Amino acid sequence: MREDHSHSATAVPMPVLDLAVRAGCELTYECADEVPALVTFKPRHDTYQSIRQESVEFHPDLFATEFEDDHGNIVYRLVLKPGTNLLRFDSIVMVPSEREDFAHLDEPIPPHLLPASLLRYTLPTRYCDSDKLLDFAWDHFGKEPHGLARVRAICDWVHRNIEYRTGSGSPNISAHDVIERRYGVCRDLAHCAVALCRTFNIPARYVSGYVPDIGCTDPGTPMDFHAYMEVFLGGRWQVFDARFNTPRTGRIRISAGYDAVNSAFTTLYGAAALTGFDVWSYQVDPEDVRVGDPVDLSKRLCGTPEIRFHETHAHGAHPPLEASLIHSKAD
Repeated sequence: MREDHSHSATAVPMPVLDLAVRAGCELTYECADEVPALVTFKPRHDTYQSIRQESVEFHPDLFATEFEDDHGNIVYRLVLKPGTNLLRFDSIVMVPSEREDFAHLDEPIPPHLLPASLLRYTLPTRYCDSDKLLDFAWDHFGKEPHGLARVRAICDWVHRNIEYRTGSGSPNISAHDVIERRYGVCRDLAHCAVALCRTFNIPARYVSGYVPDIGCTDPGTPMDFHAYMEVFLGGRWQVFDARFNTPRTGRIRISAGYDAVNSAFTTLYGAAALTGFDVWSYQVDPEDVRVGDPVDLSKRLCGTPEIRFHETHAHGAHPPLEASLIHSKAD
């Protein structure tokens, strides 16, 4: 995603992208008629993630065009056909073995000094209704030091007080609603954290990504897209996750925006039934696993408390970068 550097950021060491993650998804929709759709499942290159191989497929012979939205997300526009439609993305992405909090900064920026393009991330939105949470936020977090300590206190509270309940998601509830009912899915926890940060004029955006279990014990649950947030401190965006509330390694950002509306994996302009949903995100040896191979979790290197490195890393060599693009879209 394009970063705004009009406010100077404190310099941090550039991370080494020394781990390989296979990340992707396969979505199947059944339609009775043609249905226009937007699809957002492809990450983009940035400082913390580099796509080494990728494959994008739309079947049957779906014509798609790619564009970048006003949040910097990569979006495909296409029309689903009557019958079965398969949308598939697969990739090998290089990520750093550093924990994502290795360069957290405690430098809040007052609104009058924020880059103009970031002011929008301080305002209430449909799902992050910070205007309804002002009294609640100041009662609970008003005594916290402004900046990193306040953001962490918000994430701690959401993590402890909003129960993660699988299958409880709804497109009709906002952060205010979730705080009142005290349970939700990862998108709900992210909306709460984003909204509460915005009550203190801290720019915060909702993010969707692939999150492998690098340095974490495999929870044994099906893989899925994951929602979290980024806040703008110290002149750059920094990751926080109220759902897990522990810094991760190898997180891959797909998209970001005001709230879940800007980060939906599909936006449908008509009736379409999601009949197949599969997401994968796991560390691999890039010499042993390639895009297009069957998804094989027996080859995963993650899922344990220890971070394991692939053989090419152990020998101090990195394979040359390459790209494999197989798709049915028009450039």
